Amino acid sequence: MEKFQPIANTAPTTFVGKVKFYFRMVLDLQILTIYSAMKKELPRFEGKVLDVGCGDSPYYHLLHKDKTNYYGIDVAIADDFKYSNEKITIFDGKHIPFNDGFFDAFLCTEVLEHCFEFQALIDDMYRVSRKGAKGIITIPWSARYHYIPYDYFRYTPSTLKKIFTSFGKVEVYGRGTDLTAICAKIIVLFFRNFTTPRYFWTIPFLLVLFPCFIFAVLLGHLSLLLNLGSGEDPLGYTIIVEK
Repeated sequence: MEKFQPIANTAPTTFVGKVKFYFRMVLDLQILTIYSAMKKELPRFEGKVLDVGCGDSPYYHLLHKDKTNYYGIDVAIADDFKYSNEKITIFDGKHIPFNDGFFDAFLCTEVLEHCFEFQALIDDMYRVSRKGAKGIITIPWSARYHYIPYDYFRYTPSTLKKIFTSFGKVEVYGRGTDLTAICAKIIVLFFRNFTTPRYFWTIPFLLVLFPCFIFAVLLGHLSLLLNLGSGEDPLGYTIIVEK
């Protein structure tokens, strides 16, 4: 059993959902950096857009509704991790059930670490993309073992450039720095101990150390704003590709 499963990243489709979605980014630096990357790229997408491993489609709202047609796909066991989305196509995690060159763009957020046969999935992303199609992929680097046992890999920039080599253009960017990652770990430590019964005995100590939590939140945001720290140990990586 996973003792501290990640909170599901749900779409901001209701007022409460929007409050939850945007407030979460104050404390969840990993999600914040992913959202920042998506907010920069997705509004530029046009045509048929594929969301690989879409979950609850949390970034669908960033697409231009009049210029795009959205297609979400995910595996059947996504329901086991609190992702339930009736408006998607179920697939096997490797073979995308669409014709060659069908899509004009695609996104794939925090999925590849859960794909044991990741190259097969990447090759199929390439297959279903038309010439000139663009894609954005995010993967974690500094992240705990999660969605157990379906968490298999962490990828270096060198590996990412090789496994996406079929695309004519491949750019890899770090999300955050080592300082951002340290702050994120401190924030997670506080939340884990406050929400997991086996750690409740630490709560009095955490209350005394609460100023450290506030400092970690502020410093984490500053590290992103001012690019403080080393980029060689980030929270994760964003990959921009073009066929």
